[in-house]
Amino acid sequence: MYRCAMLLVSALAVASHAAAQDAIKPVKLVTVMSENDGNERTFFGKVAARRTVDLAFQVGGQIVAFPALEGSVTPKGGMVAQLDLETFELALEQAELQKAQSDRMVERYRRLQGGSVSEVALEDAVTEASLADVAVRNAQKDLRDATLLAPFDALVAERMTDNFTTISAGTPVVRLHDMSELRIEIDVPEVLFQRAGADPDVAVSAQFPASNRVFPLELREFNAESSNIGQTFKLTFGMAPPDGLRILPGSSVKVLAVLHDDRSDLVVPATALTPGADGALSAFLFEPEAGSKDIGRLRRVIVDVEPLASGRMRVLDGLEAGDEIVGMGAAALEDGQDARRFVAFGR
Repeated sequence: MYRCAMLLVSALAVASHAAAQDAIKPVKLVTVMSENDGNERTFFGKVAARRTVDLAFQVGGQIVAFPALEGSVTPKGGMVAQLDLETFELALEQAELQKAQSDRMVERYRRLQGGSVSEVALEDAVTEASLADVAVRNAQKDLRDATLLAPFDALVAERMTDNFTTISAGTPVVRLHDMSELRIEIDVPEVLFQRAGADPDVAVSAQFPASNRVFPLELREFNAESSNIGQTFKLTFGMAPPDGLRILPGSSVKVLAVLHDDRSDLVVPATALTPGADGALSAFLFEPEAGSKDIGRLRRVIVDVEPLASGRMRVLDGLEAGDEIVGMGAAALEDGQDARRFVAFGR
């Protein structure tokens, strides 16, 4: 009988202790760790040519040769289109004949100067000869301008008129892309633009849908004014054309930007912080009881933090590496409250 009573008392004591433990609020703890929190961002941009030009004849006439085909590459100095040259060749021949006549007139007046030819007449003849020389140079220029040459190794993007069309001077004939370097354009938020500008240690790379390869990018230029919608800035990067890939202007591209940070900082999740009435942020530090690692007391500590682009918080003051703090649900807790470590359901 006595033995049964003792067993009953022991069972009640164990049950009471278990009930007391169950009454302690379980909390999810995270360990404050020192780590290098590099910031990574992915953007989706588009490919542009290094230069895009609409070529036009500086003289009018009929196109009689148009070898540039859309999608083909015309080497630098290669013929893109040509007008009927006969009109310009005749104009040059006429100008050369008039110049020769003017030169003969000057020579004749010089021989007769002081006799039947006055000084004024000789000066007029010299002026006419000079004007004839200018006319020859203009005719030569018009003849050269009757042939369009590629100003660079050009990808023919669009033929803007047909062969045998009569066009006027200045009418665009063909659109050319300079693909000697690919340009990658992306829009970035203002806050990231400013942060990247303050820390130049940013690695930017591109990946195209047709390949798993990653290509490094270099910043070429940026728009000094933000867009009216979204407050974003346009950044333009450059890269050499990749081997084995045919990348055309307008193609989509994924751009990965990594902002390196060599500092090893204490990083905590934003959910571990709660604001006080004075606006100061605090966290609940878990202090285990002697002889127990799972049961302890919570102590509110004021922390000084700054946000990271990753969404987490860099701890500037208030916590140390290895501290255990409540990771979430801190708003429902109180300073000095007993708590037990939440491990997992069923454990």
